[in-house]
Amino acid sequence: MPEFNKEQIYIVTGASSGIGKKTALLLNESGASVVAIARNEERLNLMKSECKYPENLFFEIKDLTEDIEGLPQYVKSLKEKYGKFSGMAYCAGIDGVIPLRMITYEDLQKLFKINYFAPIMFIKGLSDKRNNIGKGTSLVLISSIDAYLSTRGQSGYSGSKAALSASMKSIAKEITSEFGIRINCVLPSIIKTPMSQSKFASSVGITEENQKHLYPFGWGEPEDVANMIIYLLSDKAKYISGQNYIIDSGVVL
Repeated sequence: MPEFNKEQIYIVTGASSGIGKKTALLLNESGASVVAIARNEERLNLMKSECKYPENLFFEIKDLTEDIEGLPQYVKSLKEKYGKFSGMAYCAGIDGVIPLRMITYEDLQKLFKINYFAPIMFIKGLSDKRNNIGKGTSLVLISSIDAYLSTRGQSGYSGSKAALSASMKSIAKEITSEFGIRINCVLPSIIKTPMSQSKFASSVGITEENQKHLYPFGWGEPEDVANMIIYLLSDKAKYISGQNYIIDSGVVL
């Protein structure tokens, strides 16, 4: 596992569960300081009891969709509180299976607010040289395999993730060449998180067992994604930017 030090400060959003929680814990275990952002204070407090270095784990309770336009200023306020950031893992997001005949503009807004608009504005704040350490800063965003291999009822969700992956490529051409900031996306398939378990619990007949023919290694665990995020945040990936990394168990669709 890559090694960090406590002077390296990383933001992790969606840190109270699933991929975000595992990423925050692994970063902390690797020696970094982590500012964990989520809405659920109880789950964040529980995470602190699980981490290796609790003195290097800091919490921020925030709904990222409350004031999306103000997120760059929010990043500035975090910098003033904790110091300049070495990077971010944007793991916050929502899913939604909504057939086209039922989807509404409100549904689309809800999906895009947290899956696309919020991360773009967060990146805007973190790319400001006053808020980051400069060359060596690394940003990692959670997109989805659905950006490429979408399924029925996922038009809104897939659209929000495809937009994120596409915008990341454009942003990389700006912030990597000009500031030396790396940015990449990780695109998981089905990962066993509270969000995915809730989604498939409502989808009759979809289980890991009866989808073995599609997922040769089974459904993923949060650490399968978190390990890639940690690598991309680290100096081990210093030559990598503007890439979409698919983590999909060799999915056969």
